[in-house]
Amino acid sequence: MSPFDTPIDRSTSDSIKWRKYAGRDILPLWVADMDFAAPPAVLAALHRRIEHGVFGYGGPWPSLTEAVQDHLAGEYAWRIEAEWIVWLPGLVTGLNVACRTVEGEVLSATPVYPPFLSAPRHAGRTLRRIELELRDGRWQWPENGLENASPAGDSLFLLCHPHNPVGRCWSREELLDLAEQARRRDLIVCSDEIHCGLVLDEDKKHIPFASLSDEAARRSITLMAPSKTFNIPGLGCAFAVIPDTGLRRRFLRAMEGIVPHVNVLGLTACEAAYRDCADWHRQLLDTLRANRDRLECAVANLPGIRMTHVEATYLAWLDVRELGRADPAAHFEAHGLGLSDGRDFGSPGWLRLNFGCPASLLDEALQRLAQACHAA
Repeated sequence: MSPFDTPIDRSTSDSIKWRKYAGRDILPLWVADMDFAAPPAVLAALHRRIEHGVFGYGGPWPSLTEAVQDHLAGEYAWRIEAEWIVWLPGLVTGLNVACRTVEGEVLSATPVYPPFLSAPRHAGRTLRRIELELRDGRWQWPENGLENASPAGDSLFLLCHPHNPVGRCWSREELLDLAEQARRRDLIVCSDEIHCGLVLDEDKKHIPFASLSDEAARRSITLMAPSKTFNIPGLGCAFAVIPDTGLRRRFLRAMEGIVPHVNVLGLTACEAAYRDCADWHRQLLDTLRANRDRLECAVANLPGIRMTHVEATYLAWLDVRELGRADPAAHFEAHGLGLSDGRDFGSPGWLRLNFGCPASLLDEALQRLAQACHAA
């Protein structure tokens, strides 16, 4: 049996995802962690590190840095220098530090992962939102671009790439257009690329924003982590890639006194994930594609619910407005399905479903999804 077909009981573990509904018959398909064990190579590396027995203050080492560089070069043809890397205890930390690094207002597009909406506020910045448009059954940037989306007083653009929750893998043409608009408006682009290893469509490929050109690199802060792709978010390890020396210094100053060192086990897992897990990664993508296809087929045959094709991530963005429920998240919970509430992403009437789970769990979830739609 494939490791991706093996259910793991997390109901009595420390899982935030599963403990949310402890004691209730509700399947938790909300927060973005998968119900799969970490790759065997990651587990083996962690065992070796634990057997060492000493857990003092630690930091990155040369082979770890090389693993990151080799991974980015091999997967995305993006060659970076070691000094561009700034290690972080989490990607959300990076979003908040970016908002403290760049003066002025912050621009981002909704719907979007909730920390994009809260990080500017935490930094005392004004957030200006533009709305992604659903055209021809596909989420796209506004036809007028960023130019007319808000006054030109913004200094930081928060880009979600690939996009959570709408599941887009932005094309080179779309990214080049964003880069040109950022140049004209003199914007720093903070690109959250935590889902870059989860492109499901085989005719698409992730393109790091900073890899577009020297100009794009100069005005970029790229945030990455192995946590989503290799299902190790609880180990707390991420990094920023900041090619411009001055911008990197400002980012490091904004971190001073508030950002802790990265967990030594997280660093260990990061190296193993990027260096030794290619086969596991391919099997994961096959599993997620199959789950996505089954979900898209099921939704297409249900009343009152729609979704667009998921190009990347293991997250489906469900339009349930036609069901006419004032609180759709509560309605689905009442039918045994715990989903993320679209209000948290800036879009009431929508729900986000995490399909990163074994097929048997998805089978049960699809049955409950159908019951909830028919009962509305």
